[in-house]
Amino acid sequence: MKIKIVLGLLLILQSSLTFSQSSIIGFEAHQVAQQKNLEAEFDKMLSADNLDQWMKFMSAEPHYLGTAYGRKNAEWMVKQFKSWGYEAKIETYQVLFPYPKVRLLELIAPEKYKAKLTAVPVAGDAYTDQGDALLPSYNAFSTDGDVTAELVFVNYGIPADYEELEKRGIDVKGKIVIAKYYGSWRGIKPKLAAEKGAIGCIIYSDPKDDGFYAGDVYPKGAFKNATGVQRGSVMDMPLYPGDVLTPGYGATKNAKRLDRKDAPTITKIPVLPISYEDALPLLAALEGQVAPPSWRGALPITYHIGPGPAKVHLKLTFDWQLKPAHNVIAKLKGTDFPDQWVIRGNHHDAWVHGAADPVSGMVALLEEARAVGMLAKAGKKPKRTLIYCAWDAEEPGLIGSTEWVEDHLEELQQKTVAYINTDGNGRGFLGAGGSHSLEAMVKEVATDVMDPQKGVSVAERLGARDLLNGGDGNPGLYALGSGSDYTPFIQHAGIAALNIGFGGENSGGEYHTIYDTYAHYKRFKDPDLAYGIALAKTAGRIVLRLANAEVLPFEFGAWHTTVQGYLTEINALTTNMREAVEQHNAFIDKKVFSLTADPTQPFKQPVKKAIVPYVDFSPLHNALANLKVTVEALGEKSLVSLTSKETLNDKLMHAEQVLTFASGLPRRGWYRHQIYAPGFYTGYGVKTLPGVREAIEQENWEECQSQVTILATTLQKFDAHLQSILVLN
Repeated sequence: MKIKIVLGLLLILQSSLTFSQSSIIGFEAHQVAQQKNLEAEFDKMLSADNLDQWMKFMSAEPHYLGTAYGRKNAEWMVKQFKSWGYEAKIETYQVLFPYPKVRLLELIAPEKYKAKLTAVPVAGDAYTDQGDALLPSYNAFSTDGDVTAELVFVNYGIPADYEELEKRGIDVKGKIVIAKYYGSWRGIKPKLAAEKGAIGCIIYSDPKDDGFYAGDVYPKGAFKNATGVQRGSVMDMPLYPGDVLTPGYGATKNAKRLDRKDAPTITKIPVLPISYEDALPLLAALEGQVAPPSWRGALPITYHIGPGPAKVHLKLTFDWQLKPAHNVIAKLKGTDFPDQWVIRGNHHDAWVHGAADPVSGMVALLEEARAVGMLAKAGKKPKRTLIYCAWDAEEPGLIGSTEWVEDHLEELQQKTVAYINTDGNGRGFLGAGGSHSLEAMVKEVATDVMDPQKGVSVAERLGARDLLNGGDGNPGLYALGSGSDYTPFIQHAGIAALNIGFGGENSGGEYHTIYDTYAHYKRFKDPDLAYGIALAKTAGRIVLRLANAEVLPFEFGAWHTTVQGYLTEINALTTNMREAVEQHNAFIDKKVFSLTADPTQPFKQPVKKAIVPYVDFSPLHNALANLKVTVEALGEKSLVSLTSKETLNDKLMHAEQVLTFASGLPRRGWYRHQIYAPGFYTGYGVKTLPGVREAIEQENWEECQSQVTILATTLQKFDAHLQSILVLN
């Protein structure tokens, strides 16, 4: 029965999602066949063998920021790009990078245990047995520290977890917290812990999330074994990404730098990641209240919260040095519009070997660029200039891309059409996020790329999953938060951006560990690199269509629908908050609470909450109502028939910048986009309409109203910008 249902869904999708082969957004009718033929030639040039060989080479040794092998990879890529016909060079920035010198964690009461802090090599994977070449496990941009205190288990260490602790009368002030990975971006965990008064933070990987509970562990299976440790940055990137000493400007050799003690994105407390082997003795020594069911992991213990009697000593010191970040920049000049740039990027640095993250995406980009270069040599050059970028220092905090964008900001804002990002890639479903003005184009591309496993388009396969999960079978782009190199382009420079990749059938526990190797990837991720080719086909089509379109393929219907949905969410958020407060206060007025609801807890007299005022969202509703009229008029106008295409394309490529506000978001002015931003307390997770939404969440009603005004003004300017297109002929 299920097979029949799925087949039926696919038949529906084939009829509903397949676009007419006689049209491509942005191309005149007589240009469509030519573009389709170009893309077919492009597909034939792609070779999975190249991806395989290049992955084996690039991930052969650790190549984190500042390593000789990282430099070797950069120089090798420059040589490749030049052989394919690109003007290629390395642009280097000098950025702060801490290397761990002392890592000490020990349980000193009620028993003694010294954490091993070392992952073991595994049989059959020689890459895991490279000794001192392997980067020690640590969290970059933790501050130095030497602290001793009682331990408190805080689940994932997110705001909701601290609310639960408060309800239970547990305070982390003066304590060291231990939190699980997942639940939020890792940097939020020490940030919140410090705000709550903790003096140290430990982060461990619970086997319930990505260890033996999830599947067989490496080397038998893909998941994290008992000694695996996830490295990663804990830089406070929601303030600003990039070099911590040069906020807002490029970290060139002679740039003015902050004193390290004044750098706001370095953590306020020391933080260290550990394995579940090292976490077990610490958690087993905790007593106090039993953790709620949703907090409990898969270790063979009863999960207690503490504090104590477990007492730990944490000591960390780092070697803080400026290191060279080597960005590879390769340019293929356009024939018709050389000053309109389509930029394509993926990072090349890794915490250790990085076969999955980022090399799987990097080699797909390289093969894409090779095929485009071969087409150009055959006389089929792009109309617009293409710039392929391999970023360094992404892992410590999006540093390489951010410094490049900050260093070239004015020129990029003037010339860039869009930025297309990829990162790690695997087997499964297409994932695509970004500027919703590019959604229609991405959907068209997705119907033209075949899934290598299922024999249907990647759009059809994605749509079938969406239907089975309760959606409408026509998923759009997700909104961009942070976590990869699109961030400086869209959220600082206001350049339309996309982030694409495949996944969903390549789960494992190798992320940022010594086990993210070529051997692991070939067994468990994408063994024949078929989805690497699918990624090259998808990103390559996007690049070629942006490069060759008569009219840039921006469409604002999906954008308006999406933003209207964000406003609906905000309305519902305030309504739900208000109703919850009213119910809470009425509950107290009636005194219908039990003194013995939980006899193990001390009774606390409930207190009334402040009322949620009515916020005037009418300026936003009015602005979006006016925008709807404008967007519908644009949709009815045949842009490809306009004679003033140069002016039209200039307006289209700069539309995203109109959605930025020069002063940025409250308390973090680096983030200028008014529609998309990473959350202040979610890190990678996106907050849409962030100025307004986060003011509501923080119950800062005065700021909320001021942010409504700023957002409404931004939307009005965007409306005026789109209206200026309507008058073109």
